Amino acid sequence: MNNYERLIQLAEDSFAAHEDPDQLFVTGDVLTRLRRLHPATVAERTDANGPVAWILLIPTTLNLMEQFLTSAITEKELYERTPDKGPYGAVYLCSALVLEEYRGRGIATELTVEALKRISQDHPIKVLFNWPFSPEGASVAKTVAERTGLPMRVR
Repeated sequence: MNNYERLIQLAEDSFAAHEDPDQLFVTGDVLTRLRRLHPATVAERTDANGPVAWILLIPTTLNLMEQFLTSAITEKELYERTPDKGPYGAVYLCSALVLEEYRGRGIATELTVEALKRISQDHPIKVLFNWPFSPEGASVAKTVAERTGLPMRVR
């Protein structure tokens, strides 16, 4: 199994999004739209065998963030209702996947901090938010908030 296939399997094992209609199921069309929202919403680190880490961010409005945090809307609805053009005041740290042999090196944190810097150049980002699925995900989110100086809200 190549790195790409391993990351796809890791995503399925971690999130099981195809079994949960409230989660965002990432397809090629979803990735295309996210890149239209901002080119830095999707990032990866690769080695000679392909991708070893992926991150996915959703820039959105403060109002949609609040609705998501209070469970008034789902993750899928957050994505669907986010306007195609900003300004965006919040960024949802949607997912970070790192192949096991590359974990513990800060790759997800580095990719996310760099992506947030790029998004912040174009939008007045005031806050980050997440919905952690693992202790590692929560840890990355906390470190990203510390490094960017942005407050972190958690669902």
